[in-house]
Amino acid sequence: MYVAVKGGEAAIANAHRLLADRRRGDRSLPAIGIEQIVEQLALAVDRVMAEASLFDRTLAALAVRQSRGDMIEAIFLLRAYRTTLPRFGYSKPLDTAEMTIERRISATYKDLPGGQLLGPTFDYTHRLLDPNVQATGFVEHLKLPHYVDFQAELDLVRRMRREFEAARNGGEDMKEAAE
Repeated sequence: MYVAVKGGEAAIANAHRLLADRRRGDRSLPAIGIEQIVEQLALAVDRVMAEASLFDRTLAALAVRQSRGDMIEAIFLLRAYRTTLPRFGYSKPLDTAEMTIERRISATYKDLPGGQLLGPTFDYTHRLLDPNVQATGFVEHLKLPHYVDFQAELDLVRRMRREFEAARNGGEDMKEAAE
């Protein structure tokens, strides 16, 4: 325990009690449950899991609650917890062709097969609070071609175009391409 603070361990214990009291907030309101955080603050939970490199929604929600909603502190808490866990295995590569794509943006390739997909994003929303936010409807998931397959097909089309141009020009381009 860090005790170089004036007041020593008693001051630190009092700081912990004060933090717990502030974390709880108004006692006339029901306490926020872990399930509520998981379901209603899913983006916060996802960010904490991603930044802490530990995929456990319950632990991430606990970190969000313990940190009083401070994402940076929640990430630190979950990272610290992760360091106490034994390594039990290694992840396998994903078969990305079987993934359901929600968001696909490419800065390199403007014209991806199936197009770019913004998905559920705040990027283009007005940054104003909406008191009428409520869930409506379902989103249909698109099956988009895999980039590697698309690139192979594109290379084939380019090669066929070169061959066509060479044949149209009397084979001169083919001789040059071979050299």
